[in-house]
Amino acid sequence: MKIKAFVYLRVSGKGQIDGDGFPRQRATCATYAKRHKIEIAREFVEKGVSGTKDAFDREALTELFIALKANGVRLVLVEQASRLARDLMISEILLGEFRKIGVKVIAADSDTELTVEDNDPTKKLIRQVLGAVSEFEKSVTVQKLRVARMRIRMTKGRAKAANLTASPILKKLSWRESKT
Repeated sequence: MKIKAFVYLRVSGKGQIDGDGFPRQRATCATYAKRHKIEIAREFVEKGVSGTKDAFDREALTELFIALKANGVRLVLVEQASRLARDLMISEILLGEFRKIGVKVIAADSDTELTVEDNDPTKKLIRQVLGAVSEFEKSVTVQKLRVARMRIRMTKGRAKAANLTASPILKKLSWRESKT
């Protein structure tokens, strides 16, 4: 008898909904499931929802918890840890909730069990470092997008000069560009 699993897929931006995110995540989870003889019972798809939101603000994640409590599936596959959460504290809270109900969460891309018990300090450290890196990457991405939007506004003349000259991000950016 095959083990049954649910799959949780998430993209954070509305513009990513029709992109490569869902097919890539789905393929990674399907490959993992096939390799480990796991039957995917159902997918839970979060469209355009930030990984920094908790479960109450995520419809598909809430549905996933309800389904887990209702039908006996005890395994959830995600492509990678960042698909579950992009904030270390939220990630730890969610993983704790999965542990409380006896559910394993596995990152399919690395074959890493994310819900490993906290009594294994090495595995806990690795999980938390990966969560912190994910949170850092999100912050860097947000900052890059903010700078790009400001540049676009500057070149199209839509931004007010006072707002742009007061921006610490653009001050840093202007300083770097003047050095090159």
